[in-house]
This record gives sequence, C-alpha cells and structure tokens, in this order.
Amino acid sequence: MPSFAELNLLPELLKAVAEQGYTEPTPIQAQAIPLVLQGRDVLGGAQTGTGKTAGFTLPLLQRLARHANTSASPARHPVRALILTPTRELAAQVEESVRIYGKYVGLRSTVVFGGIDMKPQTAALRQGVEFLVATPGRLLDHVQQKAVNLQQVEAFVLDEADRMLDMGFIPDVRRIMALLPKQRQNLLFSATLTGEIRTLAESFLRDPVLVQVARNNAAAESVTHLVHPVRRERKRELLAYLIQSHDLRQVLVFNSTRIGANRLAYQLNRDGIHTAAIHGDKTQPERLQALDDFKSGKVRVLVATDVAARGLDIEDLPHVVNFELPGSPEDYVHRIGRTGRAGASGVAISLVCAEEHERLEAIEKTIRISIPRKIVPGFEPELSVASSMMSRPRSRAQSGAGERKSRHGERDRLTRPAQPAKNADPIFSSPYEPAPASAAPPRPTAPAQRSPRQVAALLGGLPKAK
Repeated sequence: MPSFAELNLLPELLKAVAEQGYTEPTPIQAQAIPLVLQGRDVLGGAQTGTGKTAGFTLPLLQRLARHANTSASPARHPVRALILTPTRELAAQVEESVRIYGKYVGLRSTVVFGGIDMKPQTAALRQGVEFLVATPGRLLDHVQQKAVNLQQVEAFVLDEADRMLDMGFIPDVRRIMALLPKQRQNLLFSATLTGEIRTLAESFLRDPVLVQVARNNAAAESVTHLVHPVRRERKRELLAYLIQSHDLRQVLVFNSTRIGANRLAYQLNRDGIHTAAIHGDKTQPERLQALDDFKSGKVRVLVATDVAARGLDIEDLPHVVNFELPGSPEDYVHRIGRTGRAGASGVAISLVCAEEHERLEAIEKTIRISIPRKIVPGFEPELSVASSMMSRPRSRAQSGAGERKSRHGERDRLTRPAQPAKNADPIFSSPYEPAPASAAPPRPTAPAQRSPRQVAALLGGLPKAK
C-alpha cells in the first residue's frame, strides 16, 4: 500500500491529512485517488467506513486548487464541484471533510439540506463557493429560488447511490444532472452495485473505471456478529439488561419505525439508561444535538431508524444493536457499517424473535456468514421455535465461507457456526443450560443485585471491541 505522499498529492493536502493522523491510504483511496486525479469517471463499490469520502474529496480538491481564485467577489467562486448525498447527516459530514482536507488550498465550501431555515444557506451560496454538498430536494429548492447556478460544475459526485435509489431520490438527481454542463467528470459511489445501480451509472458515466475493494454486500471483517434469540415482548428488557450488566457506554440501536424508536428511547430512559432518538420526524437541530450528545458521551444509547444507517460517522463506535432486523439484508450491512470502521473492531448484536427467523437467514445468505447464537438465561425464546433458530444446516455459500482466512492470516471464527458441546442439548449451541420445558421463563434479576463475578460467570462475556 503506497503512502499518501506517493499519490502525488499537493503538499497543502498532505499537511491537512497528516494533521488528522493519517499516513497510509485505505484500499479505496489508493485506487480511486490516482484515477480521479487523471480526470477519469469512476464507479466505486465500497462499504461504509472504508474511507471513500477522502477517496474523492482529496483528488477533487487538488484538481480545483490548480485554478483557485483569491478574489473576494462571489462571481469568482462559482460552484465547480457538486456532491449529492441522500441524508442530512452524511451531507454535513462530507462537507466537513472538504473543509478539513482543503483548509490550506483556498477553496470555499458549504452544505445545503432540508429541515432547517433556507436563509443562512442562501446567504452562504451567494457569497460564492467552489464545493457544494447537498441533498437533492433542498438543492432543487435553491435552484428554483435562483440562489445557485450549476452551469460551471466541473465534477459531479453521486454518493451512496443505492440509498438514493431506495429513498426515491433518483428523479430529483436526474433533474439536477440536467442542469449541469455536459462536459464534466462524474463519480458514483455505492455500497452495493446492483443491476439498477449499474444501469444508473451507464446513463451518465463516460468510460468509467470500476473500483471495488470488497465483494458486493460484504460485511467488514473487523465486525464480530452475535444473535440473541429472544421473545419479541422481552427484547427491551434484554437490551437494558445487556447494557447495564456489561456497562456498555456507547451503543447505537436500530429500530424499524419512528414511533418504535421514540418508544424504545422513552423506555430505556425510564430504566435509567440515558438515551436519545434520531429519525426523520426530528428537526435537524434536534438530530444534530442528539448525535453530538452521543459522540461526547452525554447520551449512552442512540436509537435510530434506517435514515441514519448511511449518515452517521462515529469514530471508534464499539457496539451496534439491531433491536429489529431490517426488511432488506443490504440494510443490515449498512447498519453494522457504523461500527468496525477504518480497520477498528466492533460488535454487531441482533435481538431476534421467532417472526424474524426468515430475515436472519436472508441476512446470513447475503453476507455469507453463519452468525453465532447465544441465549441469555431468563430471556429464552419459545421452545417450539428454538430448534430452528439455534441449529440449522449451513448454505453452500456459508460452508465455503467457513474456510476463509482473515487478513491477519488466522481462520475467521465468525464464518463457522458455533458447535454445541458434547452431549449438550442441540437446541442450545451456547454455554447456557436450557430452562425446563414445564417452568415459566424466569424474570432476570436486576444487574445491581449480582456481583460482577456472578454476572461474568452467567453471561460468559460479550465480545468486546478492541
């Protein structure tokens, strides 16, 4: 892997990169940066957390810096690079990256997205900016009000294209592309490269180079996966128990609905666990405040809907919990992509009830990993479905995945199903003893009533992020 210095970046950019503590590019950066510097169109397939934002911002900053203008006149600072993202949070974080990496090259940038007053955004646009990061709907609002002109755009980036497709933004994206000059550089990045994404890419990329650093729908190798089978009505109690008994301090929890996210946050707060919720019904200031509180540690748990699956960038996030499994296996990849980023390790925990068994199988088939199951005493699933949830034959893809090697040269234990102990009940492939069939499931004792040694002996310990 070359160093950043070997990628022919400007000294000003190298200085900004070094200040962030980076010395070596990630695989997507090492491949994409030279291509973008050459002016090539790029179709990039990369998971979240691989560093793809720097993979396109650094070379675009360099290309535009060659003709940077120091004049104070707004007319001397037209929009020359346009980056579209599907969510507000992602737009804000991409623009922050542009500012951080471009602090020494004299280029202006701003971000526009919905949910907040347009007036400050309009004022910033009329001051003149070379880099504009935007969500599609709000950008079209500014176009309609003639606050921005896109006729001098030299480079267009469509980020998280698959999420754009899922959220129904492609018609707006096409309207925006119709306003751009025909002669321009085009970059499309997507976590998944489905047939629809490739068709979209063919509609505007010119002789693109494909850059794909991992197989499609691959989960990061640095993430440890774990499933806790549990009855649906006991999920919230189990989540609170795990957080308290293991003293988990930064947990991102995904819920499928906005109402469910609010309800879960309220219940966890009632359990004494400081929790905030983030979803589409929250105003942008509320969402940003919740995210800031979570990053700073003021909030222990952040409950989010899938609107946040692509837009949250939290450094060294140790735990992601799927309170409900997503309807699409690809969304599982995006959710757990919030942890295990940039080579750091993380843990993805899923609380799975009987009704979600088929979703779990679809996820395992997609990511080609057989996820270990572990039953927590006191939270056993229904015995009538426990057998199918705990022990089942692996698919052909999973069997092949079991022989893969990790990047450290060791056999990846996550790709092999947990084996039950000799003479153990095959329903339970974990060190827990099954509850008697005739007995009612015991309610868990509050964690405070057990000593740390008792808790450790009981649970055997969750996998911890390094």
